[in-house]
Amino acid sequence: MKVSGFTFVRNAIRYDYPVVEAIQSILPLCTEMVVAVGNSDDDTLQLIRSIPSDKIRIIETVWDDNVRDNGRVLALETDKAFRAIDPAADWAFYIQADEVMHEKYIDAVRENMQRYKDDHEVEGLLFDYVHFYGSYDYVGTSYRWYRREVRVIRNRKDIFSYRDAQGFRILPNRKLKVKHIPASIFHYGYVREPKAMQNKQVSFNRYWHSDEWIDQNIPRTSEFDYSEIDRLERFQGTHPEVMRRRIANLTWDFEFDESRIHLSLKDRVKEWVEKTTGLRLGEYRNYVIV
Repeated sequence: MKVSGFTFVRNAIRYDYPVVEAIQSILPLCTEMVVAVGNSDDDTLQLIRSIPSDKIRIIETVWDDNVRDNGRVLALETDKAFRAIDPAADWAFYIQADEVMHEKYIDAVRENMQRYKDDHEVEGLLFDYVHFYGSYDYVGTSYRWYRREVRVIRNRKDIFSYRDAQGFRILPNRKLKVKHIPASIFHYGYVREPKAMQNKQVSFNRYWHSDEWIDQNIPRTSEFDYSEIDRLERFQGTHPEVMRRRIANLTWDFEFDESRIHLSLKDRVKEWVEKTTGLRLGEYRNYVIV
């Protein structure tokens, strides 16, 4: 079984992305790792080159900064990396630059890739998500966070990155048929030094919105305000081993009063339904579980 990992990144140092840890977390499952490194204002290219693995293959790309339609440029960069993987690969493992997989899931992912390798009805594998916010001690538990997403896909050239690169579809525009597996992706997109987080907010919103929208909706401040959040819970598990050094080097303080909940009435009703029936009302699913 051949597995190609793939990802894309730009300005990883400037915006404090844990991209090295992201790549290292899935390398044990991959026979190669394709990294599309976009034109950056920092030393991102050298950072990726410094990862000690002969599995990594870098392609250099140029982002189209004129594409400002709902994050579409992120999907375009994802597709560049996906199209560059080994044609002989059975599976492609996608990891974003702020996502890390815990090593405790490696065996489960490998077993499921092997189990479904020849079952072509299964077009992808669906992972659970753990979303960290503010620090490495808190996770988001409200309805603003998506529960699951597809991160392992078949090496089919009719599969493409959908919308803002959160998931995938098959031409012309069909959802993938997937198996939900017992593995999670840890999302660290909202655990950054506050200045880097604010800079990232301003920069990345340009791929979704106009300058006028940014001026009206993104606060003009030097640091991101982590206090504007509806609900968090303290994380009770362990972090991936590759995150050990980054966690030890945390340079800011964040505390959250877990008794402070700002859920709307609508979300409180949805929460009651989910606890009672196991169903999440109105959940967006860019996949079909088979």
